[in-house]
Amino acid sequence: MDIYAFQSTLMLVVLVALLAIKGFAFINSLTYSAEAYQAAGKLTKPAWCAITGLGFAAQLILIGSSPLGLIHLVFTIASLVYIADVRPALAEVTSRR
Repeated sequence: MDIYAFQSTLMLVVLVALLAIKGFAFINSLTYSAEAYQAAGKLTKPAWCAITGLGFAAQLILIGSSPLGLIHLVFTIASLVYIADVRPALAEVTSRR
């Protein structure tokens, strides 16, 4: 296996992983109510849906470009912030005790 084939395979794996992260963040942001976002003290539901949705759409539209480009990295960070910070806060607010 030459280095170019390895690099292509690695970039494909990174692309699929980032697409999965952004897709999960977008779908998950749609599942919580607007009141849950307010109760958790986070940005509004339309804001998080727009951020994660635009990131997912950009990943799909720019699928031929490098997954390490500036647009991809910005939206990946936003999706990871949603997953690491917002999602646990929403789950805590909406958990059934």
